[in-house]
Amino acid sequence: WLYLRHQKERQLRSRRLRQLRALALGQGDFQLRDTSGRTRSKADFLGSWVLLYFGFTHCPDVCPEELEKLSRAVELLESDPALPPVQPLFVTVDPERDDAAALERYVRDFHPRLLGLTGSAEQVKAAAAAFRVYVSAGPRDADGDYVVDHSVLTFLLDPDGAFRDCYGRSRTAEELARSVKGHMDSY
Repeated sequence: WLYLRHQKERQLRSRRLRQLRALALGQGDFQLRDTSGRTRSKADFLGSWVLLYFGFTHCPDVCPEELEKLSRAVELLESDPALPPVQPLFVTVDPERDDAAALERYVRDFHPRLLGLTGSAEQVKAAAAAFRVYVSAGPRDADGDYVVDHSVLTFLLDPDGAFRDCYGRSRTAEELARSVKGHMDSY
């Protein structure tokens, strides 16, 4: 019975991975700059598990909450020395206001290894499109301020750079960490 159960779970995981690959999420590369000005591409993170979130530094509530959750999940995973490290990434969807200096100030409030990435409007748009992230800047108010509406998802990439899973707002840090660990175990 245990053998059959294990086989069924393997088949379900395999089918889910085929379905995820068919979505073609995150298949493309990106060329963005980190907070030190270094150009980064998806290839730079091959060999590492990656948790990737798209957001912006002027976000009043959702982005900070999601980055807190992502940071907590990474801390939970780091507490198990048998697990490989996870690289947390934050890609801005607002390159007009989120230059390297703004990103550096922002990401330091979260996980110490959280890496902020930005680029030109075209580069950011291409990176978001590779993950099918919806992005739309709202109207400017009297002060010139605006909000950016965007998809609220955290993406998991495996060491081969393949999209493995995504997590919405309803998932807790504990659930996210448990899911990532499951993907690591079945990798």
